[in-house]
Amino acid sequence: MTVPLPDQFKRVTLAPGGVKINTLVGGSDRGTPVLLLHGYPQTHVMWHHVAPVLAQDHPVVLTDLRGYGDSGKPSGGPTHEGYAKRTMAYDQIRVMRELGYERFAVVGHDRGARVAHRLALDYAAAVDRIAVLDIVPTRHAMRTADMDFGLAYWHWFFLAQPEPLPEHQIGADPVGWLRGRLSSWRRGGQPFDPKAVDEYVRCFNNPGAIHASCEDYRAGAGTDLADDDATAARGEKVTAPLLALWGEHGFVGRHYGDVAAIWRQYADQVQGQSLPGGHFLAEEVPLQTAAALRAFLQD
Repeated sequence: MTVPLPDQFKRVTLAPGGVKINTLVGGSDRGTPVLLLHGYPQTHVMWHHVAPVLAQDHPVVLTDLRGYGDSGKPSGGPTHEGYAKRTMAYDQIRVMRELGYERFAVVGHDRGARVAHRLALDYAAAVDRIAVLDIVPTRHAMRTADMDFGLAYWHWFFLAQPEPLPEHQIGADPVGWLRGRLSSWRRGGQPFDPKAVDEYVRCFNNPGAIHASCEDYRAGAGTDLADDDATAARGEKVTAPLLALWGEHGFVGRHYGDVAAIWRQYADQVQGQSLPGGHFLAEEVPLQTAAALRAFLQD
């Protein structure tokens, strides 16, 4: 068992394309399969409140993104494409196909939501619906960045600096860094489960994980932005129904206001709502998050 998830979720070892993707599977045999993707600096364990609720009506798959948790941590390469969202999305589509799921819903938080966005663009026939938690599209965030954004999302620019600057700085106190991010982005609601935090610490307190997560952000400022600009230039949008959830007390809710309106520039069918929390919706307000996702997935 991976704490603090219940025993109904069983770990399977998958290595699509030669990169190990730590995967857990559980839930009902009926309903649309649901893939849950975590954000920075966490692992699949962030879904420990929500996954059991969704599993009542759906097969549920939880993974650690490449570079995170117990998944493989390959080289990013000279242009960091090893951690591009397109590459990470390809990992996930191959995981779902290996499990026998040709069509499924995807729910992502933070970095995982950016992978989900690219997944829905590149594999539209496979994605039944998509939910994105507490983000606006990468392209919108970067192309409209101002001083408020820079002060709130300074870590985007710090983590994207050339190696070894962020790796060295974070490596001096990785546990302090991780706990600091969790604390600073949380805005009330339910406290983090100590067992979950211990798991985040275990996985992040690893030079390979620190480097891989920096590669994720380097790709975000380069390859991902270029991919998103190209997609926009072609007029491509997400065609699957999209649900945007965001924390009304976090930066996304305070800075962008009507987040669903922003997503309507990037997707054809959008619904959205704010929830009374900060960035970590699935842990701060798990009951409201699970209820919103459950209703969306059963529409």
